[in-house]
Amino acid sequence: MQTTISRLHSPEKAKAYFENKLAFTTGPVELDRWIKNSENNLVVVDVRAAEDYAKGHICGAINIPKEQWDNPGGLSRDKTNVVYCYTQQCHLAANACVQFAGKGYPVMELEGGFEAWKENDLDIEEESANRFKQQSGNRLAGRR
Repeated sequence: MQTTISRLHSPEKAKAYFENKLAFTTGPVELDRWIKNSENNLVVVDVRAAEDYAKGHICGAINIPKEQWDNPGGLSRDKTNVVYCYTQQCHLAANACVQFAGKGYPVMELEGGFEAWKENDLDIEEESANRFKQQSGNRLAGRR
């Protein structure tokens, strides 16, 4: 049995919806390009549980699990904070964006979450690699 959808939607409302969607979401490939351009105008924010972040995350992402949303250290008011969670169906990132934007942080959501990132075979790192990179950076900064 096949159902047909015969609702006509307002073109004006559709235009407004998709303009907002484009303004506040990005895809994995677009985010990867943004990161690789090294423009220093974004913060990548993983809002999954700390255990899942440790197993693998987008290179350079900071982890702000739900229990830390009231005091979200690491976000920037001068950069776009691109927030992601598990999957397209997960609403953690959208909920975090509402909370972070309410605190004055510019936000975007990564569509598809970490699952879409992995499906596109993009670079990931584990927590131990991220810690090593931070420690190396601190040592190098101390030498300057």
